Amino acid sequence: MSTPVWIHWAYLFAAVLFILGMKRLSSPAGARSGNLLAALGMLMALLATIPLLEGGHILNYGLMLLGIAVGTAVGALGAYRVPMTAMPQMVALFNGVGGGAAALIAAVEFLQRLETGIPVGMAIAIVFATVVGSIAFSGSLVAFGKLQGILTEQPVKYPLQKPINMSLLAVLGLIALYLLGVGIIPWLYAVLFLGALVFGVLMVLPIGGADMPVVISFLNAFTGLAVAADGFVISNQAMIIGGTLVGSSGTLLTLLMCRAMNRSLANVFFAGVGAVAGAKADIYAGRVKSATPEEVALILQDARRVVIVPGYGLAVSQAQHAVRDLANLLGSKGVEVEFAIHPVAGRMPGHMNVLLAEADIPYEKLKEMDEINPTFEQTDVVLVIGANDVVNPLARNTNDPSNPIAGMPILDVDKARTVIVIKRSLSPGFAGIPNPLFAADNALMLFGDGKQMVLDLIAALKRV
Repeated sequence: MSTPVWIHWAYLFAAVLFILGMKRLSSPAGARSGNLLAALGMLMALLATIPLLEGGHILNYGLMLLGIAVGTAVGALGAYRVPMTAMPQMVALFNGVGGGAAALIAAVEFLQRLETGIPVGMAIAIVFATVVGSIAFSGSLVAFGKLQGILTEQPVKYPLQKPINMSLLAVLGLIALYLLGVGIIPWLYAVLFLGALVFGVLMVLPIGGADMPVVISFLNAFTGLAVAADGFVISNQAMIIGGTLVGSSGTLLTLLMCRAMNRSLANVFFAGVGAVAGAKADIYAGRVKSATPEEVALILQDARRVVIVPGYGLAVSQAQHAVRDLANLLGSKGVEVEFAIHPVAGRMPGHMNVLLAEADIPYEKLKEMDEINPTFEQTDVVLVIGANDVVNPLARNTNDPSNPIAGMPILDVDKARTVIVIKRSLSPGFAGIPNPLFAADNALMLFGDGKQMVLDLIAALKRV
């Protein structure tokens, strides 16, 4: 049957809401309204799809409404119950669900059109959505497992890993070409589907947890492209536009994060950075200076400008609210306080921004790396909470080919007058190499849990 004109207009308006929502998400001031606009566009697209159900059978309508209700309930529950520190794994899980749904839509369309024949153009879209959506689904589940602690965050190595992965990818490509050339054969299509699921697992397993921001963004782009391909199959403009937006923005974000780490996408997926922890370095021997909260409080009390650097350790200890209270206390004493945000700190794009926003820390106090770096030489105290590789001066050593972070842009905290590092131990970061900052002449180590140490600092500051 022909699609009513009003449904085309509804899809177009939904697409406009998607674009406006993404535009407003680029600014913290408009992020909340942008999210609502995009959600409204999705609701409009869903409601406009209901009249298109074939046959108009009451069961079809019931299933559609049931799906909307269940999805809404699960999404709302996740939004209210999942803590902000667990947001990366929730994003990975939701992205995986989107990729899986795209792959299933392609499979259903394949089954429905099998008897009547599938045109080449449509077959290309079906195969593409199947492969890409399946990889996004299984890969996102592995990413979720790593972030949630179900799987090890360290790269998982197995014999002939790279040859196996590349061979499986080549086999999937050959199967896809054969299906497109000869015709879609059911059992071979099933092999393609299952092979893509296996490849998604094998692709993400060798990647370390600290590279999850790049992986999540990359798989998010995969999901968007699979959805766009499904849109071509079922002639749905909202899916084409929405999927293309997600695919293009995810791709750009992936490339920007790789640039922030001075690494290529191939290096992230195939280098296995962090697989082997570096040996105990002699640079620490006798040079690390440990401090107490009371000693650090005296230093902070006399400072005029303090910069706080949040890292993954802050997220793990859920110290964001305590950090806010510390910043407010220092501010009440006339100390200028700012936050330095590294582009890839944490476990998802914007992880630190999200955590600090949850604690109601004003966004104007959050400074990006390029903006804050020139000011460190005029900073009295830098307080590093749970960050490691993003403040490691070894990144400036580009002459050592074995250095996994060589050339990576870092926060130049070592140029400040005093650096206080809150960390549980001297264990290396994800890159597996020591950090000479911990043994620097102007650095003090405050060993302990991030949240507890910040609370102890607050208590000590109130006593001085």
